[in-house]
Amino acid sequence: MKKVLSLCLAMLLLPASALSETVVTSFYPIYLFALNLTDGLEGVEVRNLAAPGTGCLHDYQLQTGDMKVLGTADAFLINGAGMESYLSGVFETFADLPVVDASAGIALLESCEEEGHEHDHEHEHLYNAHIWLDAGNAAIMANNLAEGLMQALPQHAEAIALNRDAYIARLTALDQELTAALGDLPRKDIITFHEAFPYFASAYGLNVAAVVARDPDDALSPRALAELVKTVRSLGVPPLFVEPQYEDMAAQTLSRETGAKIYTLDPVVTGPETDVPLTFYEDVMRANMQVLIEALSE
Repeated sequence: MKKVLSLCLAMLLLPASALSETVVTSFYPIYLFALNLTDGLEGVEVRNLAAPGTGCLHDYQLQTGDMKVLGTADAFLINGAGMESYLSGVFETFADLPVVDASAGIALLESCEEEGHEHDHEHEHLYNAHIWLDAGNAAIMANNLAEGLMQALPQHAEAIALNRDAYIARLTALDQELTAALGDLPRKDIITFHEAFPYFASAYGLNVAAVVARDPDDALSPRALAELVKTVRSLGVPPLFVEPQYEDMAAQTLSRETGAKIYTLDPVVTGPETDVPLTFYEDVMRANMQVLIEALSE
């Protein structure tokens, strides 16, 4: 009897985190998917590795705090396709940690490199990793993540499967809505300031006529600006699309030189840290849809 009481007391004294399962995600889009898949699961905590304001993981380096978070993880959910360049360190340090790759089975697009731009080839991705911006891909990603979660948390498998089915139904409806709304727009060409939207464009009948910088921190040289001015004018001055996470000084300069209008598309890589709506991905994608309808109907 004393042993039983001692055991119960020890369990009560344990921190809450020790009595729950922890799912860690690499960055914000995967965090959004994981929140939907684990919705209502008692004792399951989802923690996002990169801060909600980090954006895409360009040259992201693991911090000491990241390693502590991963040390508590029962599963680590990643985008894959080359987005997480630090994975070798994770594999070496946490050899037994289940890592779930959301990109499995998705046809990847090659990463482009604009003429006149120099990039650090040591860190260059062979493929474009922004796969989540095609809602059809997002449904595949959600299924991949769910399968991994069901293996890592078998006691919650039934609930995860139900969440997966409901979420994929919503993502499929979103994909169909985007296809119907964007398929017949009179203009198709867009110019972006980051290599984030090729999957979106390919899925919904648009054409990324030029990418100003493959990575958002790439500097725009005078020569590159002059070439872009020629490109914009030759294409009939299509709209320019910037992202809310990054500076738009180059876009402002290009707009002044050509008269092209500037619009904002959100790649869904940042968002609220707490009280996150489960529909956040869908809400932002629908907002992008409305921006494109406005920009490409003129």
